[in-house]
Formats: sequence, structure tokens, C-alpha cells
Amino acid sequence: MTEILIGTLSAGVLILGVAVALIYWMLKQPTGTPKMQEIAAAIQEGATAYLKRQYTTLSIFVVLIFILIGFVLPGGWNTAIAFLVGVIASALAGYIGMWVSVRANLRTAQAADKSLKQALLVAFRSGAVTGLALVGLGLIGLSALYLLFNDLTPLVGFGLGASLMSLFARVGGGIYTKAADVGADLVGKVEKNIPEDDPRNPAVIADNVGDNVGDCAGMAADLFESYVVTIIAAMLLGSFAANELGGNVTDYTILPLIIGAIGGIATVIGVFFLSLSGKKVLQAMYKSVIVTALLSVIGFYLMTSWNMNLFYATLVGVGVTVLIGLITEYYTSKDYSPVKKVAESSKTGAGTNLISGLGVGLESTALPALLIVAAIIASFKLGGLYGVALAAASMLSMTGIVIALDAFGPITDNAGGIAEMSKMDKKVRENTDVLDSVGNTTKATTKGFAIAGAALGALALFAAFAQETHIVSLDLLQPSVVVGLFVGGALPFLFASFLMNAVGRAAFQIVEEVRRQFREIKGLMQGTGKPDYAKCVDISTSAALKELMIPGLIAVTAPIIVGLLFGVQAVGGMLAGTIVSGFLLALFMSTSGAAWDNAKKYIEDGSYGGKGSDAHKAAVVGDTVGDPFKDTAGPSLNALIKVLNTVAIVFAAFIVANSLALI
Repeated sequence: MTEILIGTLSAGVLILGVAVALIYWMLKQPTGTPKMQEIAAAIQEGATAYLKRQYTTLSIFVVLIFILIGFVLPGGWNTAIAFLVGVIASALAGYIGMWVSVRANLRTAQAADKSLKQALLVAFRSGAVTGLALVGLGLIGLSALYLLFNDLTPLVGFGLGASLMSLFARVGGGIYTKAADVGADLVGKVEKNIPEDDPRNPAVIADNVGDNVGDCAGMAADLFESYVVTIIAAMLLGSFAANELGGNVTDYTILPLIIGAIGGIATVIGVFFLSLSGKKVLQAMYKSVIVTALLSVIGFYLMTSWNMNLFYATLVGVGVTVLIGLITEYYTSKDYSPVKKVAESSKTGAGTNLISGLGVGLESTALPALLIVAAIIASFKLGGLYGVALAAASMLSMTGIVIALDAFGPITDNAGGIAEMSKMDKKVRENTDVLDSVGNTTKATTKGFAIAGAALGALALFAAFAQETHIVSLDLLQPSVVVGLFVGGALPFLFASFLMNAVGRAAFQIVEEVRRQFREIKGLMQGTGKPDYAKCVDISTSAALKELMIPGLIAVTAPIIVGLLFGVQAVGGMLAGTIVSGFLLALFMSTSGAAWDNAKKYIEDGSYGGKGSDAHKAAVVGDTVGDPFKDTAGPSLNALIKVLNTVAIVFAAFIVANSLALI
């Protein structure tokens, strides 16, 4: 096994090395005019300052959990050390995503002056850095810790560290980005009737900073966590699978890590298959995805040929990746009827726009739910609970290429903003608009991947929790299980309410500040006065850091409190309730939010009166509701689901030993 672990560790180093090479290539690209560099520097400064303050704020929390794990839990200080490594690796994945994004944006804008093809290349390869760095760090961390401790228990601590950082990155980044975005849109587009990314808008820099700390740093930490905790859960289940399926325990235990390495190597190759024909940007990027998927499947076959049922289980995971992307694209792309219907409903006002968007979001939960059901049935038939975990691991092995698509979105969004604010040639903005439109689609489809991955990964974690606590079944006639089920079902709604209210409060402050500046700064509306961008950046930063602590404490403490009061059966019910309601609520919020966003953009492209029309103003209102849906509350539910399950596994023995079992 040592040789295999050295191999997966080497794969992680290789993948991380390619990411470094792409960073070097990106930094060699032209950076444009001094004005472009000035705007980009402001975005860089705001994003870096936010992450620095976020990590500093969380450091005390991390130290307390580190000490608690070291003194209380099985594995002791080994698990505590692994927890700390998980925190650092997750934070580093998020920081790399942000660092690259805020440097690729102006280079993409400058490349757009040359050609659409060159701008696409810069944006996509820069986005790929985040994906490759994430996978490389995950493989290095898991392989090195397993080599060091030769025990799976500390790896659970690594997963908890990644989960914790993911939660705070998603929550904090989501509150930041949507407070700034909503504030900028409500005053700029609706009240002042000025374009998006207009330099006269005092919230425009905060909005661009938010794209990076939310969609890059937040998404990177989120999928880093999904990637590692799914592999860990599958490895834990692998230690039991040999008894059910026959064979060597080591083969089953190490296979999920090999699956992750294969997906990472396939991503390295797939990234370089990008080729643009005409203006078919999305199709160009999908070529890279298809190559990655095909190479992954070949690798999976070579590694599972000793048990073809396991190979078929990995195919289930790859199939879910493809199908969830297609389903999400159908409900969120401007090319299909759901978004067009939301746009059309805007003709009669904001009320009908909101109703239509909610309807799309509710409808969009059905097909993904059926897809997950089919995946569970198929993979369970093939390999029991281990088959389900392996399907999840194979799905998450595609994380690198998925993150490349996702990070592409904020890079191109910022590139368009820089082009607008620096008054570049019209053709530049046209090229960045093409890329930004595709970026909106890829951000939506990758959120679908993240949600489906969270659901399958959480099922694997749930199964691992059951194995750890020796739960054979959950009896719905037992009050403790029913209590846990209701608590778990309610938690995602309570969690989402905190985040929606947090965005509302922060956006209120931004709106008031932007209104004040337009009112008090002479010549601001005429373009002769200079807005105070830093004030809006500071408001968003302070609000995000203030608001993230309570949701974070809920996620970390809920399994422990329920377990100590009512026992492990109640925890099992709680986890089951959270997985189901959290999965569906995340889908509903993320899809409806993306539908509102793209309905607005469909109108801005010239439909139903175009920009400035009554339909456009109604669509902007819908988008302001959809923004915290799709970029704050919805995606953060992924982290909630996985944190609850990971905490339950880490504290399983403690709960069993100390439960009061009040019911």
C-alpha cells in the first residue's frame, strides 16, 4: 500500500506543479493600460484584505476545536494535527482561487482586445489553476497523512478541517458578494438607471471583490471539502466492504484515493484540449470536460478490472456529473424555455417575475432528485453502500475540470467590469460580454454539480457514521429518530434564513451608503466626482465577518447537542432529514436564483424593451432576490450538509459514551 500512496502523493505534486506552470503562463500575459491596472489593484486589495480578516477571525475558533479534538476524541493529537492540516489546505485552496482570479481578470480584458479566442484561453486556463490546485492539495494532504499515521481515523479530522473552512468561506464570501451586488443593482440600475459596472457606482469595486471571495475562494473551499470528505467516507466504508463483497481490504480502502488521482490527471490533460470554433465558447469548454470524462473512465476501468461491478459504479458517478449539468443548464440557460418564461413574465411587473422564478426553482428539484435516486439504486445494486460511496468519489474526481468552468465565470465578469470602468474599445466589452454570458451558465451548472456532489457525498458520510456507531437501521416508530428527523429537516431552513437576513441587513447598509454618496458627492452622477469605493468594501467585509459566526456555530454544535441529549439514533435521523431537505432546498434556491439572473440578462440582450425598460426593472428586482438565493444561501447548504455529517463521524464515539438518551 505504501507504493500506491507514494503514487497518489506524486500525482498530487504533479497536478499542483501544472497549476504553478499555468500561473506562470498567466502572469506573462499583457496587463493593459495603467487605468486597467489601477482598477484591478483595487479589486486585489479588497479581496486580499477580506480573506486576511476572515482567516484571522476564524483562527481562534480553529485553535479551540484543535485543543478539543486533541484532548477528547479518538486518535487524539493525530486527529487534531490532521484537522489543522485540513483547515490550512482548504484555506490555501480558497486563497489560490482568489489570488489567481484577481490577476487574471485584467489580463482577460486585455486579451479580449486581441480576440475572443485569446480571452477565452486566458480565462479558462486561469480558472483551471484553481481546480488543479484544489485537487493537488487534496491528494497531497490525504496521501501524506495516511502515510504518516497508517490509520483512517486522523483522516476524518482532515475532513473536518476542510469542512469547517468550507462552511465559513461559503457563508462569509456569499454574504459579502451578494450584499455588494444587491446594493449596487438596486441603486445603480433601478434608481439611477446607470449600467452595470459603471465607475460612478460607489459599490462597483465591492461587487467585483465579492465575485472573487464568493465565487472563487468560496467555491474552491466548498468543492475541496466535497472532494476530500467523499474520498475519506469511501475509504472508511472500504474497510468494511471486503466482508460483503469479497477480496482484499486494502484494495477497497485505497481505491477511492486512486479514483481521485485518476480524475486529477485526466483534468490536467483535458484542460489543454480547449479549442474555439467561431463564438461557440461553451462548446469549446465542454470539449475539455468530455476529454477529462473519457480519460477518467479509461483509468477507472484499468484500476477496477478486478471487480467490474465497481467499475460500473464509477460510471454511475460520471453519468450523474454529465446529467446534472444538462438538467441545470436547461433550467438556467437563456437558450431554453424556463428562463425565457421568467423573462416574459417581467412584462407585467416584478410580482409576476418573482412568481415565475419561484415556480421554475420548485420544478427544478424533481429531475435531480430522481437522478440521485436512480444513482443510489444502481450503485447500491452494484456494490452496496461502498458502491454508492465509490459513485460519489468518481463524480467528485471531476472536481478539477468543474472548478475550471466555475472560476471562469467571476474572471470574465470582472474582465467585463474592468473593460467598462476603464472605457476600453466597444469590441472588448462585446467579447467579454460573450464570455460573461457563458460564465453565468457555467456558474449555474457547476452549482448543480456541487449540490449533487454534496448529496451523494453526504450519503457516503452518513453510511460511514452508521458503520462507526453500529447503526443497522433507523426505526421511524422510535421517538428519538423522529425527533432527529424533524430537527434535521428544519436546520437547512433555519440556516438559510440566517443567511438571507444577513444579506438583507448588509445590502441595506450598502444601499444607504451608495445613496448618500450620490446625494453628497458633487458631480458623482455626471462623472466628475470620485466615489468612495473603500467605504462599500469595508461595509461588506464587516457585515460578512459579523454575520458568519452564528450559522457556523449551528452547523458545528447541532450533531453534538442532539447526540448528547437523545443518542446516536436521533443523530442518524437528523442527518437523514438534513440531507433530504438541504439537498432539495439548495437546488430550489440555486436554480431559481440563476433563472432570475439569466432572465434579466435575456432582457438586457434586447428582448421585451431591453435595458431601462419596465420589464428590465422588474427583472432586476427578481435578480436581487435571486442573488442571495443562488450565491449565498443555496450553495452554503452544501457545506452545512457535509459539516453536520463530518462532525457526527468525528464525535461519534464521544456521543455514544456520553449521551443522556432523554427519549
